[in-house]
Parts: sequence; C-alpha cells; structure tokens
Amino acid sequence: GTAALIWNEIIREKITNFIMNKSKEQRILNFVLQNAVRGDPCSVLDTIDKYCSQKEWAMNVGDEKGLILDKTVEEVNPSVALELGTYCGYSAVRIARLLKAGAHLLSVEFNPEFAAIAKQIIEFAGVQDKVKLLEGPSEEIIPQLKKKYEVDTLDFVFLDHWKDRYTPDTILLQECNLLRKGSVLLADNIIFPGAPEFLNYIRNNPRFQCTTYPSHLEYMKVEDAMEKAVFLG
Repeated sequence: GTAALIWNEIIREKITNFIMNKSKEQRILNFVLQNAVRGDPCSVLDTIDKYCSQKEWAMNVGDEKGLILDKTVEEVNPSVALELGTYCGYSAVRIARLLKAGAHLLSVEFNPEFAAIAKQIIEFAGVQDKVKLLEGPSEEIIPQLKKKYEVDTLDFVFLDHWKDRYTPDTILLQECNLLRKGSVLLADNIIFPGAPEFLNYIRNNPRFQCTTYPSHLEYMKVEDAMEKAVFLG
C-alpha cells in the first residue's frame, strides 16, 4: 500500500504535472467539467470515481467508504454538519446531496488551490446552496463557528483532514461546546495512513461510544476503516 501510494502520489503525479503543466486536482476538475452532468451530484461523484480508479489515484473518500458515509449521514439526518478537509469537494457533494431542506454543511479546507477547485466542483454538482466552504486551518476556524458562522451545535462531523489534527480538533470541538448529546463524528483513514492517537483517545473516552467500519483505502485493495463516535454528552 505504501509503495503504491508513493508511486501514485509522488513520482507519477510529479511527472504528469510537469508534462501537462496542471495539477492532478485540476485534471480531476477538467474531467468532471467535460464528462459529468451539470446539476447532478451522483453523476459528479461517479465521474470522479471513474477518473480516480482508472487514471490517477486521489485521496477522496471514494465509492466504497462513501457508502459508509452515506449511511451515517442518512441515520443522523443532520441540520448542521461540519467537514474537516474538503480536498476536491467529493465528500462535500456526497454529504450535501443527502441533506434535508434547510440543512447545511460547513466544509473546512486549508489549501487554497484545493478550495478553489472544490468550489467549482460543488457548484457544478448543484449543491452550492447547501455547502459553505471555509478556507483556513481547522484550529482557527473551529473556535469561530459559534460567533462568526452562527453555529449552535453540530449534528455531524466528518474528519478527513490531517490525521494528526483528528485528536486536537475533536478536543477543540468539545471545548467550544459544539457537540451535543447524540452528535456523531465519523473519521476516515483510521488504518491507512492511520490515526492511532485519535483511536486511543476516542475509544478510551467515556463521553464517546465508538463503532468501527472495516473497509479499503479508496480505489485500492489496501485495508482501511472508518470510526464512528457518538457523543454521549
């Protein structure tokens, strides 16, 4: 798995970027604009999955783990959801398409290039009314959610950013009183590349009830899993 990722993420991607004078993320965007149906979120998701499984690997949640994400969002039926790590907007589109009328998703992305691409993909999918993209580091944005973005509490949080931020950001969400009894956290990539510190924290915390969903790394046969944690208050 590691060797395959090094090949896909570093060597092959750098060569392709140089030859095409475009980033992989720009290539994903172009593929969506050329092949997906505007205003159809499922078409956008299928097109990204097709590109990433057949052409270039990318760190979207992907189709297999996407079903776990879908199921969790449908169970929670959130009014206010938070995503940490937008990347190209794949999971934001995936979540937004399932939100009820009046519900919204706040999606946080640190990388300005990724945020610009995600914005176009979200708009192309037709879910821009349900998604607010917040650009900057999660540790700065989380404390602003109540006052600046008028969030009372979060019903659902999807963690899919830097793995070493999973634990401090979960602690920060609690310190800022953004979790209520029944709030659900779902964390991606807990086996590969792995988030051992987060698992140790969340599974040994009496304030959370945890469930593990075994799966595979997006677009690969490498073992991975997602961790669901329900806040007990």
